Amino acid sequence: MHLYCDESGGVGRGVMTLAAVSIDPVAANELLHDFRAATGLRTELKGSRIDLDERAFFLELYRKSGAKAIIGLAITALTPRPGADRGDHDQKVYEALIDDVIGAWLPETGGCAQIVMDDGRYDQFTMSRVRSTVADMLGGFGTVRTEMSHHLAGLQIADVIANSFYNRALVSERQPRFISLLQPHLDEKNMRMRILDKCKVQDCLGPEYDEPQS
Repeated sequence: MHLYCDESGGVGRGVMTLAAVSIDPVAANELLHDFRAATGLRTELKGSRIDLDERAFFLELYRKSGAKAIIGLAITALTPRPGADRGDHDQKVYEALIDDVIGAWLPETGGCAQIVMDDGRYDQFTMSRVRSTVADMLGGFGTVRTEMSHHLAGLQIADVIANSFYNRALVSERQPRFISLLQPHLDEKNMRMRILDKCKVQDCLGPEYDEPQS
């Protein structure tokens, strides 16, 4: 099983999402090719750069591709403890999302997965730690690597899914449209959503991030 992982949002925006998309590399390339052919896209496919009509078309191609995705959302978990570094907390929430979403996929992969994560957001030290954590979860029966998203269709697909759920969770005038666009996929279970609560983040953060006692 191939899993492509990308995130959207962050601590400063009040919502962070992470999508892990299971799709065959050939099917991912075909999806991207068909989207480009129909829309005239010449640059990297990014969820933040496409309009709602293009997104609806993308989601129909996604349905036809046979892809499946698990999407983790962190909302209340994003509040750092008083005095905490926001950038560090952002990384830790990302790590907790990776741990939760990949963990949710493992029973279906049998640990035998080829996982690719976007390499464009955090520093190499952070990503090395994340790769090591995921490799431990796989137990030697899979592979994990990072890659720049413009190199792989699967990562660009994960970006659009993560961005779509970011906009679904973000309170705005566009939120109802995103809810309508995504609900059929949740009903069909080709997308599954998980809410990351503060307790799960605390498990990842470790004792140095425990909430101060009142």
